[in-house]
Amino acid sequence: MIGELPFATLAAEMLRPDRIPAWQWWACGIATLLVLVGLFAINRVSRVGYIARGTAKEAVRQPVFFLLLGISALILVVYTFLPFFSFGDDVKMLKDCGLVTMLFSGLLLAVWTASIAISQEIEGKTAMTLLSKPVNRRHFIVGKYLGIMQAVVLLMAPLVVLFCLLIYYKVGYDARESAKQVPDLFQPGTFLPNEERLSAVLQILPGILLSFMEVAVLAAVSVAISTRVPTVVNIVTCLAIFVVGHLTPVLVGPGGIQQEFVAFMARLIATVMPSLDSFDTKAAVATGVMVPPVYLLYAAIYCVCYCTAAVFLAFLLFEDRDLA
Repeated sequence: MIGELPFATLAAEMLRPDRIPAWQWWACGIATLLVLVGLFAINRVSRVGYIARGTAKEAVRQPVFFLLLGISALILVVYTFLPFFSFGDDVKMLKDCGLVTMLFSGLLLAVWTASIAISQEIEGKTAMTLLSKPVNRRHFIVGKYLGIMQAVVLLMAPLVVLFCLLIYYKVGYDARESAKQVPDLFQPGTFLPNEERLSAVLQILPGILLSFMEVAVLAAVSVAISTRVPTVVNIVTCLAIFVVGHLTPVLVGPGGIQQEFVAFMARLIATVMPSLDSFDTKAAVATGVMVPPVYLLYAAIYCVCYCTAAVFLAFLLFEDRDLA
């Protein structure tokens, strides 16, 4: 399982980041683009897309969407000029804090939208009106989940652009504050990006993908929970799953719990709960290395499998839910 190994160990065992063939990065970028295009293209070809499009529009119209967008953008700007007193590693601190900011903004939007789009629609009897059309309950769940992920993409897209620009600027700003040679904005005589600044930006792109995968997993869990519980319970439960999901490697790793029964329960929890530590990139940011594409592939497979299982659980929980 991916979550049983820390990122630094697994990455070192798979590939040296500085020896990764260029075609793997191209394949990773093309696959990401195809997934994003397919996520929105489904809106025009099926009944599921009709529900997804309506859910995404509803999420974007909510005040919480613009609130999260504005606060997250402001925090990223503040982090850029905030001295971290890290002895020359302010760029790494900006990367780490920025990735956490985007993760939490996407997670809050996903959980909130799941509560509004599913739990409150069931309690308000509006879901019954939608299901009276030629749409079954499985279409309802899948459409809601895809709509939530579309809203997350619409939230994270401008934040990613802003974050990349701020890191590109921060490399020169940090060098100037440290009395070092400031790298040029562009390569001499051209408008091509400076290699030193560009490498700092490229390093965070795999981390952004992993953050999106983590949001996708928790969004699927939130959709399943929303079919049975109200908004407040859903938010609290997802927060607890988020904390436990990052602690599972500690519970089952070497030197963990020694008592047999407690260790068995810890392994059971680690098996059922999502291994969110698999999507953590703090080790990569701290060591200044790129996340290997092979690791992204394994993380994507784990994300798809867990999201599929969570959606199937939502089918079971919603199948006999009384909507009248």
